[in-house]
Amino acid sequence: MRFIDEVKIDIEAGNGGNGCVSFRREKFIPKGGPDGGDGGRGGEVILVGDAQKGTLLDLRYQRIYRAQKGGNGSGKNRTGASSEDVLIPVPLGTEVWFLPPEGEPGESFMGGEILTDGATLVVAKGGRGGKGNAHFTSSTNRTPRFAQPGEEGESVSLKLILKMIAQVALIGLPNAGKSTMISTLSAARPKVAAYPFTTLQPNLGIMQVGDYQQIVIADIPGLVSDAHLGTGLGTRFLRHIERTKTLVHLLSLAEHTDCQALIKAYEVVTRELRLYSENLLERESLIVLTQADTMDQTRAVELLDEFRQLPEMAGREILLVSSATGFGLKELKRSLAETIANIEKTHDIN
Repeated sequence: MRFIDEVKIDIEAGNGGNGCVSFRREKFIPKGGPDGGDGGRGGEVILVGDAQKGTLLDLRYQRIYRAQKGGNGSGKNRTGASSEDVLIPVPLGTEVWFLPPEGEPGESFMGGEILTDGATLVVAKGGRGGKGNAHFTSSTNRTPRFAQPGEEGESVSLKLILKMIAQVALIGLPNAGKSTMISTLSAARPKVAAYPFTTLQPNLGIMQVGDYQQIVIADIPGLVSDAHLGTGLGTRFLRHIERTKTLVHLLSLAEHTDCQALIKAYEVVTRELRLYSENLLERESLIVLTQADTMDQTRAVELLDEFRQLPEMAGREILLVSSATGFGLKELKRSLAETIANIEKTHDIN
């Protein structure tokens, strides 16, 4: 299934039904009064959060959504039927941006976001039904011969932007081992291969911790220099890091075999995070030296110690892991579980 995280759609709510002009015509009632009923409400268009959806793909193929017009009123004070609302399911993490009418000045603005399963957001209100002539009787006008037309429903253009919801984001340069890592920590099965940009879309996996705790992990496609400007897979996927609670920087020992190369790779990624959003550098994070199985174990441990002693790494948590052999994975899971638990505990206190 293709991963689509941005679409534009056009929305039209239903018009309200027209009020009715009618007069009673009943046997034995010589002077029947006005009895025109009201029009029904036009249908609304509503976005609904759906936890089963992970992409905006369905909306790529259907760009226009219209609700039906409300029914017209009729005699004997009968109100027209209100139209059913149109419900559009969207994945959790969807931002809703309202766009200015085409060809008109104005700026887009965010009208809301869908973060929980079943959450709703009305994006276009249906028009109210017009009032029938029975509403307009008075001491000076006992036989009104007019009724209100129904109001027009709202018409809007939307841009929907999906920002995946995950607690942990795996980030790093291409070939850092992110896809292999998420496949060993969870049941996710992303494409794994020995060439850059194997991952062309974010992948979500759920890591089970004990009997009750689950941690959602996102595998973010590889970042390169100037990713914040759109280079490589660029800002298209940087935004999926925004909602995560903690970042895991993966540095490959297969690609970088000395401290100088490791710190350079780390600085490339952190620079792109900083230029995209300073807030990302304030997230909890840890550094993982991956693919430890690609070099002698003694040398890998020595390199870990050398890297930890660099001034830039003072106070940082740094782990040595091999997804292929399972080395260090237990410690990584424990560290992630503790980090997420502390973040959530702090959040509850505040």
